[in-house]
Amino acid sequence: HAKAAKVPIIVAINKIDKEGANRDRVINQLSEYSLVPEQWGGDTIMVDVSAHTRQGIDVLLENLYVQAEVLELRANPNRRAKGTVIESKVDKGRGTVMTVLVQNGTLKKGDLFVSGAVYGKVRALLADDGSRVDSAGPSIPVEVLGASGSPLAGDDFLVLESEPQARQISEQRSHIMRMKDLASQEGSNLGNALTFERFSALVQER
Repeated sequence: HAKAAKVPIIVAINKIDKEGANRDRVINQLSEYSLVPEQWGGDTIMVDVSAHTRQGIDVLLENLYVQAEVLELRANPNRRAKGTVIESKVDKGRGTVMTVLVQNGTLKKGDLFVSGAVYGKVRALLADDGSRVDSAGPSIPVEVLGASGSPLAGDDFLVLESEPQARQISEQRSHIMRMKDLASQEGSNLGNALTFERFSALVQER
């Protein structure tokens, strides 16, 4: 997905502390996808890390910082939040719990949002240590409670001005998904495909 989107990739080779860890085997497998490390003459940054011992985490963060500076990546915290769903699950006691990476703006408790074909209002935000927070800015991953359903990993996450707007976009996206499923089941002629594309473009413009 990252290569298709032409997004720069930094590889963290985890569990390097484990006995028998073979980083060269990992690199060989990655090279099959044209991810060749700088040490081998390629252009992909690869860092050995251990989530357990925290080995290499500082080097990984330093490389991320340098790449952000080189690519001049900037985010504006003073706007409605926009991000991506990393994962989503249903918790028996809390309902739908989404892990969202905020990419732009600041996400706050009480914000109205749409994500994929679901919508909701932020009831609570939880940091990676489980503590409750009132807001999350750019590059911050946070658990979000309050969605009407479970979006898919990779779905966008957009904060909107009003609940009717969020509900309308959610319903339109749900309709698009139903049309797509129906087309795949029953087949579709070129005219229907073009109509679907125009409708999808209209929703995206919203």
